[in-house]
Amino acid sequence: MSDRPELFTWGFASNPYPAYAWLREHAPVYKAQLPSGVEAWLVTRYTDARQALADSRLSKNPAHHDESAHAKGKTGIPGERSANLMTHLLNIDPPDHTRLRRLVSKAFTPGRVAGFEPQVQSLADRLLSEFSGAGAADLIHEFAFPLPIYAICDLLGVPKEDQEDFRNWAGMMIRHGGGPRGGVGRAVKRIRAYLADLIHRKRADLGDDLISGLIRASDHGEHLTENEAVAMCFVLLFAGFETTINLIGNGALALFQNPPQRALLQAAVAAGDSRLLDTGIEELLRYDGPVELATWRYATQPLEIGGQAVSTGDPVLVVLAAADRDPARFSRPNTLDLARADNPHLGFGHGIHYCIGAPLARLEGRVALSSLLTRLPDLRLAVDPAELRWRGGLIMRGLRELPVEFTPA
Repeated sequence: MSDRPELFTWGFASNPYPAYAWLREHAPVYKAQLPSGVEAWLVTRYTDARQALADSRLSKNPAHHDESAHAKGKTGIPGERSANLMTHLLNIDPPDHTRLRRLVSKAFTPGRVAGFEPQVQSLADRLLSEFSGAGAADLIHEFAFPLPIYAICDLLGVPKEDQEDFRNWAGMMIRHGGGPRGGVGRAVKRIRAYLADLIHRKRADLGDDLISGLIRASDHGEHLTENEAVAMCFVLLFAGFETTINLIGNGALALFQNPPQRALLQAAVAAGDSRLLDTGIEELLRYDGPVELATWRYATQPLEIGGQAVSTGDPVLVVLAAADRDPARFSRPNTLDLARADNPHLGFGHGIHYCIGAPLARLEGRVALSSLLTRLPDLRLAVDPAELRWRGGLIMRGLRELPVEFTPA
């Protein structure tokens, strides 16, 4: 590919990696016009990406760029501005970021996530039982989508009788993304109103859930305002389900397209050996991860990234998908190697904004893929991969559907 590739087309969405390889070689820090019309710097090399993710001169606060994509509603989280949901970990800098992250960390502990595995396994088993007798399914809509929705609802403390509403609202956000669709705005506002009411009810009757944990942490230390609490729960919900949908969907597709690697993983899972599953999840995050570009950053002063001058106020987008296939950092970067040992991928970011929900996403990915390989051992893709459609979007990368076939269980 000698000529500059076209970016953000439907063809690009189906396989962006050749274009990213061209950028890494010829224009590693490249000013591109995004579909929204906003111009932003794309950072594509691993070393530059890792440095940019941890650079305090790159702010997460959209106030540093008045004409930003945030102002046009293109953050990757649809409807958040109109619903007054902007005060969360993805949009703020220290010291507010430090305060809010500390509060969330007190409630969202590794122990809480690890103890959640039986519930995630139960959800996976229930969903598989609902379609395993049919011999065919859409793995996205019947498994990868509902699993993290119900899981994050359980973790937050959303009552069972209300979880179908969340599934419907989340479905509208996934289908329409950040586009100018009235239904998306209504869904986000309904989620906001519901979460505000649920937080109010939890204050009167604390339980053993994440929202109650946030309230306890706030009541015994630094204060969490109602807007901050609602926005925090909203971003945990949104980021917590779409990331996992794409991890399961993209991961399953990668295994379908790499039969020898899939066979190795299946044998390890059958033998009860979790080591390949653990390294395999990390490799799937690197190889075709759920987050294509890190969320927006803005230069607070003139700076240089990879030899390129960036002006104050310029938006910067770190392309995780490009960095994680950089041959300067990863040997055989375009090869899926589930046993890859040296794998410091950037799939969940780096620095103070490293994804706080990464342990939950990893847990759900491990449970989902091991359950699929165990319960449906001859699971296979039902269409030509070229027929698969990818959801349009800037931040996340995932399939619209994933038709599969298998011997009915």
